[in-house]
Amino acid sequence: MAAPTVTEYQTRVYTLLQQIPSGRIASYASLSKALDSSPRAVGGALRRNPFAPEVPCHRVIAASGYIGGFKGDWEKAPSGINCEKKLELLKTEGVEFDAKGMLADKSRWWNEFRP
Repeated sequence: MAAPTVTEYQTRVYTLLQQIPSGRIASYASLSKALDSSPRAVGGALRRNPFAPEVPCHRVIAASGYIGGFKGDWEKAPSGINCEKKLELLKTEGVEFDAKGMLADKSRWWNEFRP
């Protein structure tokens, strides 16, 4: 099987993702700020992450504290199974969300990216 092709921008995003410790989360906005980019561009790179979950895109949520998307799905589109997987992965790391998909423990936020 051929190695996945990733762009220079995706490589930069995935490198920063690896800095987020297990049990902590960051926002699309904080990643985009560290990259001098946009949250939408970060989301596009995460949607295409061929290295998940080893390169932990599941640790990125909306700045509001909402669980956000995973593997290109946002909320229940189309089935919600990807968001359920994201919730499972984060729960195993000790990150919990309420019934509405909002981060339960605000101390889990992390924003200490190093270029």
